[in-house]
Amino acid sequence: MTTTDMPKSGFAAALRRLPSAQKSAKGAPAYSRFVNRKAGGYLAAAAFLLKATPNQVTAVSALFTFAGITAVATAAPSWPLGIAVGLALVVGYALDSADGQLARLRGTSSIAGEWLDHVIDSVKIATLHLAVLVCAFRFFDLPNGFLLVPLGYAAVETVMFFAMILNDQLRRGRPSGSSAPAPAGGRPPVLRSLLVLPTDYGVLCLAFLLLGSPMAFSAVYGALFLLNTAFLAAALPKWFRDMARLDGAAAEQVR
Repeated sequence: MTTTDMPKSGFAAALRRLPSAQKSAKGAPAYSRFVNRKAGGYLAAAAFLLKATPNQVTAVSALFTFAGITAVATAAPSWPLGIAVGLALVVGYALDSADGQLARLRGTSSIAGEWLDHVIDSVKIATLHLAVLVCAFRFFDLPNGFLLVPLGYAAVETVMFFAMILNDQLRRGRPSGSSAPAPAGGRPPVLRSLLVLPTDYGVLCLAFLLLGSPMAFSAVYGALFLLNTAFLAAALPKWFRDMARLDGAAAEQVR
């Protein structure tokens, strides 16, 4: 059903329809699952009433995100800058959730829209850490060794993002190869969402609120880098085994 087939409805009605347009929260970290998705839902409902398209919401999301990234690389760190950057990144992330929810709400999901969303995500993941590298080189009074942290973080997050997208693509339309029961009530466990919280892009966005104190920011940023590196090191072998199980399940279907 497209927007032309739908009866006119208000903001509250659009919000009520959003749960049926949501993607699964399986494996999502806590901030993305409980905060960003809800914020994105409100923005999607508002965009729906304004007759905005998902691609327009994606463009506004990119505008907020890259404004924040540019500020990190070009302006001297200060508390006002940190607050402005943190808010810009948080709003950009909420809009990044809103575009997909709006597409499903309008019934206009598209391959082109998904492509655009993923390409912008891949650009922001790399450039955000490169902006931190530039900022640290220009303004931080820290040992030069710290400059390796944003370089490593960019590599870790790029690999993680690519692997997660590839996991989703390879699983589509394939047998799961697993007979494990789903969690009771179909709800993903909250504990897992909390355990993977350090990998949440939203938490990284909030870390920039500390940009006024280079020591505090670098400590939190460095800790997030180490935790993300540990997560990726543990996740890659598991994801490889998951793909091997898909091979086994596909082979069983052929027999």
